[in-house]
Amino acid sequence: MNVKGLIAAGGEATRLGELTRVVNKHLLPVGGWPMIYYPLQLLQLAGVHDVLIVTGQGHAGQLIDLLGDGRMPRRGSEEPLFDLDLTYKVQVEAGGIAQVVGMAETFVGADKLVVCLGDNIFEYAEVAAIRAFVEGDDGAAVFVKDVPDPERFGVVVYGDEGRVTDVVEKAGVVDMRYDAPPSSDAVVGLYCYDDGVFDLIRDLRPSSRGELEITDVNRHYAERGTLAAHRVTGWWEDAGTQESLPEIGALIARTGVNKVA
Repeated sequence: MNVKGLIAAGGEATRLGELTRVVNKHLLPVGGWPMIYYPLQLLQLAGVHDVLIVTGQGHAGQLIDLLGDGRMPRRGSEEPLFDLDLTYKVQVEAGGIAQVVGMAETFVGADKLVVCLGDNIFEYAEVAAIRAFVEGDDGAAVFVKDVPDPERFGVVVYGDEGRVTDVVEKAGVVDMRYDAPPSSDAVVGLYCYDDGVFDLIRDLRPSSRGELEITDVNRHYAERGTLAAHRVTGWWEDAGTQESLPEIGALIARTGVNKVA
């Protein structure tokens, strides 16, 4: 079974203030690298060679100028930093993560897909879990992290024997079926799908905020009994605010990043 990768690198990134008026958020420095290097490295370590980057219209050229075709040596060396085959698409207006996944349909074909949000950074690259999904049966997989504030996230619901039965987005605020989060296992920005995901996305309806929600996609898999949840090893961070960038950089320096267990 072949596999493709997708990095969602769009959005206006308003939480980063004036910084993103002049540069694509995913090119901002985190530690010693531009932010987008981390999801690229994660996919490469997991054995994903063909990667689609979906970015916004404003600074798309900056990403292409930096990354080119995906074959990059380290600065001052002939040693490869990335040996990927990159393709690009532009998301003209924000429509949700599920819309971004849907844009990958012709790129993916009948292969499996690993999706990484361009601002999510992981201590461990989750290589074993990703490879197990690629080599396993059809369905989908999400990665979860126990968080102290699950009301801010989409969280999974567990049934008998730990099977995922539902996914709830911001319980009591967005998903009114629950007054409070039914678990503290938040779904982070790393997902795996079979090619059936595109049929699901075509049938989705926009949410109250006018977007196609990835939570709705994951819920469909959960209801079918084909959604696996893998607990993230080590730390996970969303590089979404100015304050978070130096903190994550210090964390990377202290522990390392995208480690392979």
